[in-house]
Amino acid sequence: MAYNKSELVKKISEKSNLTKAQSEAAINAFQEVFVEAMQSGEGLKLTGLFSAERVKRAERTGRNPRTGETIKIPASYGVRISAGSLLKKAVTK
Repeated sequence: MAYNKSELVKKISEKSNLTKAQSEAAINAFQEVFVEAMQSGEGLKLTGLFSAERVKRAERTGRNPRTGETIKIPASYGVRISAGSLLKKAVTK
């Protein structure tokens, strides 16, 4: 089960002795900083937890699964997220 935003706010509030309003403000601020970093191409790194970077995807050809028709997929941007050492250790236990 994944936490939704309200559950995450509650957990952070409990662990940090912040109010729920302060916890939600911190999450909202983190979200804004994360989005701005991806938009600008700077990337973001939380040592031990994860690193994220914007990557450019080249134009490529694909196939429509319904018709089998070949289509051209335009170049675009995506996000690459890599797990850090703390996250890797947490999921291998």
